[in-house]
Amino acid sequence: MSASPKPVATPSFLGRAGPLVLARLFTAGLTLSIPLVLARVLHLDEYGTYYQLFLIATTLSYVLPFGVAQSLYYFLPRAEAKRPFLGHALLFVSGAGLVAAALVWAFLGYVAAYFNNPALMEYRASLALYTAFFLGSYPLEISLTSQGRTKASAVVYLVSDAVRAGVMVLPPLMGFSLHGMMMAVAAFAALRYAATWVVSLRGATGPLVDRKLFREQLLYSAPFGAAMLLAIPQQNAHLYAVAGVVAPAVYALYRVGCFQLPVVDLLYTPTSEVLMVRLGELEREGRMEEGVDAFREAAGKLAYVFLPFAAFLFAAAPEFVGAMFGQKFLPAVPIFRVSVLGVVLSILPMDGTLRARGQTRAIFASYLVKAVVTVPLLWLGVKHFGMMGGIGSWALAELVGKGMLLSRVPAALSTPERKLGLVDVIPWRELGQASLAAVIAGGSIFLLRSGAHDAWVNLPAGFLWRVLPLAVAGVLFVVGYVVGLYAQGVRPLSALQSLRPRRAV
Repeated sequence: MSASPKPVATPSFLGRAGPLVLARLFTAGLTLSIPLVLARVLHLDEYGTYYQLFLIATTLSYVLPFGVAQSLYYFLPRAEAKRPFLGHALLFVSGAGLVAAALVWAFLGYVAAYFNNPALMEYRASLALYTAFFLGSYPLEISLTSQGRTKASAVVYLVSDAVRAGVMVLPPLMGFSLHGMMMAVAAFAALRYAATWVVSLRGATGPLVDRKLFREQLLYSAPFGAAMLLAIPQQNAHLYAVAGVVAPAVYALYRVGCFQLPVVDLLYTPTSEVLMVRLGELEREGRMEEGVDAFREAAGKLAYVFLPFAAFLFAAAPEFVGAMFGQKFLPAVPIFRVSVLGVVLSILPMDGTLRARGQTRAIFASYLVKAVVTVPLLWLGVKHFGMMGGIGSWALAELVGKGMLLSRVPAALSTPERKLGLVDVIPWRELGQASLAAVIAGGSIFLLRSGAHDAWVNLPAGFLWRVLPLAVAGVLFVVGYVVGLYAQGVRPLSALQSLRPRRAV
């Protein structure tokens, strides 16, 4: 009798995200160091200017690709010849980069006048170059992940994020201030752009350009691209609105309040990307009825991380802002607590699901409604409540948009044999368990602060002493959250087991 075959490690679909998560986890600390270091080495005016420069660059970088780069998640898993789709994306974003540079050069003066910050014009050349090259390199990681090359994508994330953190932090530390940093990031973006062409096309077959396929790719991308034309300006509208009514130094406080740790990008982005690829594979194999299970699995695992993370940041906001940025930024705590809502709203990977199912028009509709809602909310909010009105307007608009996306997910995951409702797609059990444990753990931090307030105030000066309250609060929260999960019969490590390879016979 022959021996039975040994079990072979086969990753769940979320297991494929493991290398991306690990790579981003490794570089998250470096990325996080950028605003924290700059907050200490730049003057408040320069710090506000830094945020304004990158607000302009990121707005253009997300709007002008018009969804063509993201369309690779849809087309490459289904394509035999992948090179045309890659070529179209690379050429399109290269042209978009030139447009971005021209816009910066032509209109930065008007933006500087609106921001009441003439110092912006000193960085016009470096900002134009950085924006053009960075936008042109947009498809780098996307091209690898959409071909299932998650390990290679993880290496690229690792190297790119590490180098980027270095070129942004080292020049100011060496005394070159914001001018040196902007020249360094422009050079970095140029190298990244060259690497994008080499890495993305490696091993791909087919012609570089195919007009018929490009029309198909552009038609798919257009609704999503149009959505980005609405979504990114809408999401950043509160940043522009506040920048137009406060001085750069006060704007620095607002941006600290809007600061988000990279945990959302660290987990949500690779999970959503791999989910998109998985849904494409299920559709190709005729097993789309399993799509809702993949969605619930992804959302459930994210819930166990995002809900406690948001609860901790909300409860420990004074300790976090004081430790990370310094006591002079404590007025940003109320704004920071409102911005934490963004973490909670990232639990359900809805936009990636709709893109994978070709329902980009639903994304456009949600962004259109958000844009319409944002205008009156922002006008009233900033006028009557200042900076708190700005962040509150953003939060209300996000709730409206996420609600619209969620209403379309059941239909997107339904099949003729299995019609789904809202109740079917939400991981209720995981949400309930994570919420209860997070509330209990967060409450313990408020009790700690009320009992140890005098002790914290009288701590000696120095970074380690300043971090001590945050460290104590963190340990207390983690213990409370883990105990809360165990009390409900949940084993935290097993709850995240899908990010590891599974054994299959």
